[in-house]
Amino acid sequence: MNFLHHTPDWSSTPHEAWRDWQLKQLRDYLHHRVIPFSAHYKRMFGEQGMHPLDIKSFEDWSHVPFTSKKDLANPRDFVLVPDEAVLRREPGMIGTALVHGRAAAKEKAEAEFRPILLTSTTGRSSDPVPFLYTKQDLHNLDISGSRLMLAGRSQRDFKHINLFPYAPHLAFWLAHHAGLGFGTFMLSTGGGKTLGTEGNIKLIDKIQPDILIGMPTFIYHVLREAHETGRQWPQLKRLVLGGEKVADGLRARLRDLAAQLGSPDAHVMATYGFTEAKQAFPECVGESHEASGYHLSPDLGMVELIDPKTGELVPDGQPGEIVFTPLNARGTVVLRYRTGDIAEGGMTWEKCPNCGRTCPRLLGPISRVSEVRELHIDKLKGTLVNFNMLEHLLDDQKGIAAWQIELRKRHDDPHDTDEVHLHLTAEPGVRESELQLAVSRRFHEATEITPTGLHFHSLAELRDLLGIGRLLKEEKLVDHRPNAPTATGSVALSS
Repeated sequence: MNFLHHTPDWSSTPHEAWRDWQLKQLRDYLHHRVIPFSAHYKRMFGEQGMHPLDIKSFEDWSHVPFTSKKDLANPRDFVLVPDEAVLRREPGMIGTALVHGRAAAKEKAEAEFRPILLTSTTGRSSDPVPFLYTKQDLHNLDISGSRLMLAGRSQRDFKHINLFPYAPHLAFWLAHHAGLGFGTFMLSTGGGKTLGTEGNIKLIDKIQPDILIGMPTFIYHVLREAHETGRQWPQLKRLVLGGEKVADGLRARLRDLAAQLGSPDAHVMATYGFTEAKQAFPECVGESHEASGYHLSPDLGMVELIDPKTGELVPDGQPGEIVFTPLNARGTVVLRYRTGDIAEGGMTWEKCPNCGRTCPRLLGPISRVSEVRELHIDKLKGTLVNFNMLEHLLDDQKGIAAWQIELRKRHDDPHDTDEVHLHLTAEPGVRESELQLAVSRRFHEATEITPTGLHFHSLAELRDLLGIGRLLKEEKLVDHRPNAPTATGSVALSS
């Protein structure tokens, strides 16, 4: 159910019209659906003495408390559970009952509110949190997926292979619904956990897809092994990435591998999404290979950027933590959700230089607030290390085929100092001694500390350390310290 009938065009409506529409939609959505049927927000708005119709501006909206992962301890409180007495008084339901009968009105209500799909957060930092979808949410997923296809300039006669693992995970289901919503061929292989790297390569040999969709690290290892075993895939046009951050160095290596497989014009396209949004936001494909930001769907959700320390809104173009509010979701609903993700380039409403769309865009890279960690390298003081920056540094370093950062305690003693170990695989033809020197120097320049140890492995050994084909998300940063801090929040979409 959309409360306002004239939804602006996703791709061409100007900023001012969108903001006015979003504010009206937000008020109606809160008034008619969220506050009456969400136990958590009914209680919260009552405690705050607020009413949705009092939200006259975005300044008013900024006074609504944030929601964060710690609030989701009881997920049932965030599910929209309709009150039949309230629904029967809705004009839309009354009209349906009068024209088509009570059975049709009941069917309409069930399509809007009955949960039929569950996804969940990955549970690395805490217990997984379930998010429920209704038929209306699946329709929204079709729309979000179709826009991913449009942004990537896919065509209905293209063949797509979805390499995400079979799981109750947004990335897998979004790729699945992208094929359904766009009306194109989409084969889901289940990724490495189901067929293994070799099994996926054999399937790609048979299908000869135009587009591969999956985790960046897994796609990289599939392409690399395919090249090493002499495959040729000249039909590849897109590599669509989700579930992890994508540094420029990894993009370049993926393009190089695609070229070596016979597809020199293949575009690398990242997406950013998280479980709590029930959607993802794609980059677009233009004439150049330059990333132009993640294209938002302002009719499906509202994004704010805030200062992670103060919670205050930041101006367009300034870095800030991503805060999300849906505008037409059912099932599990979270308002002003703090993702813990930082859009380093801020948000812009300017026309996209690649595709010309005027929808808002998040400019990357996307980093995590929680990946700035305190390390006690000596007994005197702690050192703050930004592991977001280190991940990009290692992905961008020429000569590295794969890597993992491991944090430990010296002698495994919880009271001793911290250690940083780098596990590396060198590209063929690269001397390990030269790579060790280059990585140590760049690491020290970025963090003012020197890694405790650099450990070189075969590619197969490092794939096992990363959990490729075994874990839903590869472990590029592992913290083996007792009582180690863990990341919170969403799936980056790229990430």
